[in-house]
Amino acid sequence: MDNYTNDNTARRYRAHVSILGTTQLHLRNPYIIAWWSAAFPGFGHMLLSKYLRGYALFIWEVIVNVKAHVNSSMIYSFQGNIDMAKEVLDTRWLLMYIPVYIFGIWDSYRTTVDMNKIHLLAEREEHPFNTFTIGSLEINYLDKRNPILSVMWSLFIPGLGQLYIHRILTAFFIIIWLVVFYYFSHVQEAIVLLFLGHVKEATTVLKPEWLLFIPSHYGFAIYDSYINTVENNKLFDKELRKHLCENYQSKNFRILKGHKVK
Repeated sequence: MDNYTNDNTARRYRAHVSILGTTQLHLRNPYIIAWWSAAFPGFGHMLLSKYLRGYALFIWEVIVNVKAHVNSSMIYSFQGNIDMAKEVLDTRWLLMYIPVYIFGIWDSYRTTVDMNKIHLLAEREEHPFNTFTIGSLEINYLDKRNPILSVMWSLFIPGLGQLYIHRILTAFFIIIWLVVFYYFSHVQEAIVLLFLGHVKEATTVLKPEWLLFIPSHYGFAIYDSYINTVENNKLFDKELRKHLCENYQSKNFRILKGHKVK
């Protein structure tokens, strides 16, 4: 494929390939993005490739959630112990937590709607973009990957699916925070005790307020790797189709009412 650079000669680009990953515009469901922001603030923005905003909201969620004991309160609520759920909450942190949580949902929804409009305009413009990049640290290029493999690797360890499709920033972020959640929740220690048959000790060693972060983390890693593999494959097909039409298809080639006319 031709090697273009995104040099601001177009008003909008459909995608950009860099050594850190492939960033592209594509249609997204605003409600799904908002749902991921509700599941864990920052995830919705990371799905939109708004990394700085996503990372800030994610770190805010972890710090303030732990300080306000939100997860601990949720666990007591699940157990039907409403009085303890109220007592464990730290309102000094909780009053800061709620506005930012709502903002994350609202902003991710709003941003998705805007980016969908930009995507449609970029598709109409059809300006060329770079499809290959090489540097001293990495090589990245548009190609096709298997979405099932992305899901499989994400199930083993969240972040591996992102590495498979070359989403370096998201991969490192997911893996680093997975280690943090594993360490503070003692989940791997509990798994070892469970395999040894020490069920009571395995339950006792767990830290539920940190354990509750892990399901959302796994779910996001699986969804993000799958959906981006699918969208990258679509982008590859579009770019290859355009390249073949421009360079190999006869200028006199026409299709009228299902019949080829040369």
